[in-house]
Amino acid sequence: MRHMWRDTIDSFNDVFSAPFRGAMFKSVGLTLATLALGAVALDKLVLFYVVFASGWLAWLLSVAIGLGLLAAAVFLVAPVASLIASFFFDEIAGLVEREINPVAPPGRPAPLIDSISASLRFGALALLVLLAGLVLLFVPGIGFALWFAANAYVLGAQYFELAAMRFRPYRQARAMRRHFGGPVFLSGLIVAAFVSVPILNLATPLFAAALMARLHKRLSLSPSSGVRPSADAAG
Repeated sequence: MRHMWRDTIDSFNDVFSAPFRGAMFKSVGLTLATLALGAVALDKLVLFYVVFASGWLAWLLSVAIGLGLLAAAVFLVAPVASLIASFFFDEIAGLVEREINPVAPPGRPAPLIDSISASLRFGALALLVLLAGLVLLFVPGIGFALWFAANAYVLGAQYFELAAMRFRPYRQARAMRRHFGGPVFLSGLIVAAFVSVPILNLATPLFAAALMARLHKRLSLSPSSGVRPSADAAG
């Protein structure tokens, strides 16, 4: 647990460090552009009803649309970030790996098809979790907790597998993630908490990449690992 908090603090500091600024501007810019396009599409979709409404009904619809777009911008950050992660993950992970051990061989970008397919798969899962969360929020007591836990699982699994795929084939990366399910899920809880903070959550791909790169490097050297670490990761 001590290592996890240290990794969290270091990863948070990395997000705002000079080497990360280029990736931050690109990641935040692409996230905002994606959300803006989604907002325009939603606005056009409901415009028909506003055009044919009048008086107080038009006003109510305008307010509802505005609130809906705001809520969408908050809740859709997680699935959007999942889709964007593959574009910037290797750049961020490489910076973190050199920071942890400058003399060790850095990881190699995963095959493009594996990276994109993983992001699409987890992006779809994140969207399903979002839709389920909208329902679970109406369940008293445990609804929010269940949604938060599901979000943590998806985010933790995605970013850890992306970190692991820099050092091992996809199947081994997935096996390692399952073997270390506990630490990966706990780190996913931290990422889920990060993505729940408005504005700050725009930097989720950077923070999660830095955190999971550290976690993977540490777990690769764990003597309790049931997965043989790759030569690069062990270096």
